[in-house]
Amino acid sequence: MTRPPQSEDRFRLRSLRRWYVVVWVVLGVLPPVVSVLGDDGATTYWSIGLSAALALCYAGVAAGPGRPVLRPRAFLGALVLGMGALALVRGDGAALFIVSLPQFWLLAGSPRRAIALSAAGAAATVTGIVRHQAWDAQEFATGNVVFTLIGWLAGVLVGLGVVRIVEQSDERAGRLGAELEAARLRLAEAHRLQGATEERERLAREIHDTLAQGFASIIVLAEAAGSSLAADPGRAAQQVLSIERTARENLAEARVLVGSAPQSGLAPGSIAGTLRRALERFTEDTGLPVAAELAEVACDGPTRIALLRCTQESLANIRKHAAASQVSVVLGPVPYGIELEITDDGQGFVVRDSRGFGLNGMRRRLAELGGELTVTSSPGDGTRVLAAVPAHGQG
Repeated sequence: MTRPPQSEDRFRLRSLRRWYVVVWVVLGVLPPVVSVLGDDGATTYWSIGLSAALALCYAGVAAGPGRPVLRPRAFLGALVLGMGALALVRGDGAALFIVSLPQFWLLAGSPRRAIALSAAGAAATVTGIVRHQAWDAQEFATGNVVFTLIGWLAGVLVGLGVVRIVEQSDERAGRLGAELEAARLRLAEAHRLQGATEERERLAREIHDTLAQGFASIIVLAEAAGSSLAADPGRAAQQVLSIERTARENLAEARVLVGSAPQSGLAPGSIAGTLRRALERFTEDTGLPVAAELAEVACDGPTRIALLRCTQESLANIRKHAAASQVSVVLGPVPYGIELEITDDGQGFVVRDSRGFGLNGMRRRLAELGGELTVTSSPGDGTRVLAAVPAHGQG
């Protein structure tokens, strides 16, 4: 199983520390013990005892991540005393001191304390060596002192370098984290704005396809009723009833849009029955007959609404712009879904010059369902609107 990046880093750090412990024991703690095996005397016992004490003290520090038996700084103090005591007993100690230098940088808690404690360790080691033998008595003792001092200086330089690298890495990580947070906030704001834009477009499309079309119908019917009031009172009364019905439908649509009514938008029934009622209303309001071939096709609610809105928009355009004498509506299944074709013999128009909201709204509505809208027209040749949508099942 793949570890997350942070877990991988912690795993590598633990592995490095375990390897360092092995190196510290093998090259620092064991040599004073191995070198006196088989010998008798106080030096042997002191070397074994002090080395064992240092190992036990470190074991106390590493006993548990949350509750160590011995605090790290207490262990470093014991390490300084132990190195000084071993140097005093044996007359050497440079190797143990150099191998122990990482302990100061790992456990001291700050570079300043690491330098001070490692300096104390170097001083204890040098003091022990010098007290064991006169300064110029043996070259061996002089070499240990020199190596101890050089090791401390090199340890300070390397430790400060590593600390600087870690600080730079932390700064880069902080900047990267801030940049990522800023990018996250920008992305969230972009998503919020996109959502708001899409909601405005949806509301604009719904208002255009329902309320705006209804108000346009009311205006046309009111003008027609006013014209026929004296000449044909029966016709005028019928148009007034259509105005009332359209106004009630607009009120219901408005309640749906503001959320105070169920989000249905349609009366129950098949798509063929729904379109048939819309065509009857169109003929009733305009007097223009419609030739309809409406097959019973299964579709879900969103598809049914999209096909109805396309029909309503096309009929509204025919009434307002086409000056047509014949209208044909065909609904039927095709291998990939459903097709709705609306044609008229009106005056037509240049499709590429059309900038109306209605056609774009129909295209977007069908595109949301994976469908498409094709409009074919030219001046004097009428108009053909073809809506094609995949089958989405029975709603």
